[in-house]
Amino acid sequence: MKQRTITAVVALILFIPIVILGGLWMDWLTVIFAAVGISEIFLMKKQILVSVDFVLALLATLTWTVPDAFFKGMPFHWSKFGVYFALIMLMLVWTVLSKNKTTFDDVGVYTIASLYIGTGFHYMAAIRSDINGLALLCYVFVVVWSTDIGAYMIGRKIGKHKLWPVISPNKTWEGSIGAAICALICSAIYVALVNVGQPELSMIGLAFILSIVGQMGDLVESAYKRFYGVKDSGKILPGHGGILDRFDSMLFVLPVMAAVLGIVH
Repeated sequence: MKQRTITAVVALILFIPIVILGGLWMDWLTVIFAAVGISEIFLMKKQILVSVDFVLALLATLTWTVPDAFFKGMPFHWSKFGVYFALIMLMLVWTVLSKNKTTFDDVGVYTIASLYIGTGFHYMAAIRSDINGLALLCYVFVVVWSTDIGAYMIGRKIGKHKLWPVISPNKTWEGSIGAAICALICSAIYVALVNVGQPELSMIGLAFILSIVGQMGDLVESAYKRFYGVKDSGKILPGHGGILDRFDSMLFVLPVMAAVLGIVH
């Protein structure tokens, strides 16, 4: 617990100023998070990082992570999707050149992982760059963190009925419902105190939806960790696991939040 607390304090001391500053600081932070995230997928698959596979998967992930403006003025007017498609084609060609040491199944994992990780972290920076970005991003943090705390506290106190024991044996229906209610209450307090540039009732209702989406993101990460037979996605955060462990809910919530509010950057 002591190690977990120290890690959380140090991480917040580094993370909070960057979130407040936004801009290029936030862009670089999300690029680093995405790079670590895709490396954790490789390590869970017990594959080395010094490889053609990893370089292509990393570039594919970062293609989605960087701001859309990065692709303006590229030769031949290539778009983000064009660059990404080319990288996926190169991965497929590599299955041939590597004589199936990299398989078609591997490329499928890299493709999904790069979309999942790259898009999630892209929208962390995109939401922050919006006109009310700091308030909106903090709103997401409030929803996700209150969901996590509510699920843990209520599930521990009154949880009896297992939510999905095959994937995550400790989660309960009581904890899940309590988490959504906790997110509603905390979001209502937040939007009453902070101007997020959106109707308060809409944002309170959205908090309920995002809470459910975040819980699904948590379950998805539990599913692939169980598939790969690992407890944590990584070890970069002592006591907390990896980047994917800390941002599993966020990677689902952020794109949904951006889609609902029409944030595109």
